[in-house]
Amino acid sequence: MRVLGIDCGTERTGYGVISSDGGRHRAIAFGVIRTSPRDPLQIRLARIASELRDLIQTHRPEAAAVEEVFHAVNAKTALKLAHVRGVVLLAVAEAKLPLGEYSPLAIKTSVVGYGRAEKHQVQLMVRSLLALDKPIESEDAADALAVAICHATRVAVAERLGA
Repeated sequence: MRVLGIDCGTERTGYGVISSDGGRHRAIAFGVIRTSPRDPLQIRLARIASELRDLIQTHRPEAAAVEEVFHAVNAKTALKLAHVRGVVLLAVAEAKLPLGEYSPLAIKTSVVGYGRAEKHQVQLMVRSLLALDKPIESEDAADALAVAICHATRVAVAERLGA
């Protein structure tokens, strides 16, 4: 299964495409869609949407996965993140991809085995699970790969259980 994981952000939206059988995972592509905080929000959203569409077209994932909405202390930040998430969900829906949504706890548990893992622990495990030669420079890309790994693992377990 080929999965596109997405870590939503207004300045940096991480993405990661993996190929997986649910137990073994291989990185296909990963990186960050960067936008300028000086640009109006609608321009930033349009760029994120356009680049996601290009990624979907190029890598042809069979599914996509994102982190569930979280509760932010700063309401303005949460609203901006919700706008990005809406654009991501629209791009996924336009491509008619099945979507998995997971809590940060579920993602960390799936990847690290501990739901309260720190960012650097997630990065290390993602690198290990994907057998990458060098560290993943971007936390956003590592988080997106973690989301993709979580989805691939969950789908494989559900299939084995006949659910």
